[in-house]
Formats: sequence, structure tokens, C-alpha cells
Amino acid sequence: MDLDAVADELYGLRPEDFTAARDARAAAARKEGDRALAEKIGKLRRPSLSAWAGNLLVREQPEQVEPLLRLGEGLRQAHRELNGDQLRELGRRQRTLINALTRQTRHLAAEAGHPIGESTLHEVEDTLHAVLADPEAAQEWAVGRLVKPLSPTAGFPTAEAEALARVPASPAKPPADRQKSQKSQPDAERHRRLTRARQEAEEAEQELHTLEEEATAAGRAAQDAAELVGRLQQRIDELTEALKGAEDEQQEARAAEKEAREQVRNTDRRVREARRRARTAVARAERLSAKEERAS
Repeated sequence: MDLDAVADELYGLRPEDFTAARDARAAAARKEGDRALAEKIGKLRRPSLSAWAGNLLVREQPEQVEPLLRLGEGLRQAHRELNGDQLRELGRRQRTLINALTRQTRHLAAEAGHPIGESTLHEVEDTLHAVLADPEAAQEWAVGRLVKPLSPTAGFPTAEAEALARVPASPAKPPADRQKSQKSQPDAERHRRLTRARQEAEEAEQELHTLEEEATAAGRAAQDAAELVGRLQQRIDELTEALKGAEDEQQEARAAEKEAREQVRNTDRRVREARRRARTAVARAERLSAKEERAS
């Protein structure tokens, strides 16, 4: 057992199955005497619903990982070079790919028996945007062990909007286009605020879900404990009844022993009396025999 293997297993489970499986693996490590590994396993955090969905996409559709990573590299390079034409082209590819991956994630989650709602799907989409913007986020996502959704706020929400904001306007640019460019920044700010609001709502929803699961688990544990108490009480009753039966049998055996000992004593007494009578009869016979011999 090693940490990577355990983590791969745990983060492939549904969120509601994570905690019990993690605790079982930690207990197994302790039983094997590896307390350090048990402690590390115990520190693994339960993934949020959107993080689980993102991990599911990476695990179930590994062929989708590389195209997104390559697109992210191209977008970041285009941003560094302020290449507006390339940014617009990559932006169109970005929207197409992210929409496709988001739909695929929803489908995979439903197939796994855990359908996800719109707020969770928005977090999945935010994570994919973060993967495009940040190489470290991309590496974290590609491992398939996300604990929480990744935030795109430090990167670029859409490549085309960034291109319009960062590439200098052409002198021949029509006034209407300049107005559109000027409006892109407030739109981007509104998008970031909406993203943060959705993230906070999802975090609150996830916290509620976690607490509900903990309450359910506590209820199940209490029920299991009550059932165990009932079984143990039944066993105690059975053993108490068996003990009473054994005590009754012991008393009967003691009475039988006492009666047997009394019979032994009576028999010994009768044997002694029989021996005494026998000796007396033999002595009397010997005396009579002696008298007869003298008389003759």
C-alpha cells in the first residue's frame, strides 16, 4: 500500500463514498504498522461535487486531457505575444472545446449515478478555464485528484475578450468596434463577479451537503450502535440463561455427589459390620472345633 495508489483509488470514488473508504484505508495502514502512511491518508480531503466531476472526466476520458493542455499552451503563448488574430482563433476553439467537455462531464456524472446541476456545471466550466490559463492548474487537473474547483479569476475568462482588451486598436477601427472594446472590461468584471457568486453559492451548497452527509453518517452510526447493543444484550440474555441452566445442573450434580458419598459411607459401614460378623463367626467356629477335638 502506498499513498499514490490509495489517493488514485479514493479520488475515483463518489464524494459520499470518500470518507468511509479513506478511514478504512487509514485503519488498514495502521494495522500494518505504517502510522506515517495512515496519517497521510487521513489528511486526504473529500472532493467537492464539481471537483469529483472534473476528476471523473480526466479518468474516464483521458484522451480529452492532451487537447485541452495543448490549447492552453497556445492561448498563453498568444497572450504573451499579444497576437490578436491567433487569440481570436484559439478563443473560438476554446469555447467549442470547453462546451464539449462540460457536456461530456455532465453525461459522465449522470452515468456514474450522480447527476450534477447548473451551479456545479458552472464550477466545472470555471475549472476548465483555469486549466487553460494556468499551467500549474493544468498539471493539477490532469492528475485527476482535485479537491475543490479551480478558479479562473487569475487567468483569462475568454481568450477573445482578452484579445480585444489587450491588443491596441487599429487606426481604421470603426467607432462601433471601439465602443464594443470599451464595454468588454465591464462585461469581464461582471463575469468575474458572477463567477465568484456562483463559487460561493456552490461552496455553501457543498458545505450543506457535507454536513447533511455527516449527519446521515452519524445517524447510521447511532443506528448501527443501537443494533449492536441489541445483539449484545440478546447474547447476554442467552449466556445468562445458559449460566442459570449450568448452575442448576451443578446443584443437581452436587446433590447426586452427596447422595453417592452417603451411599459409599453406608456401604463401607455395612462392609465393616460384615467383616466383624465374619470374624466373630470364624472365631466361634474355631472354638467349637477345638472343643470337639478335646472331647474326642
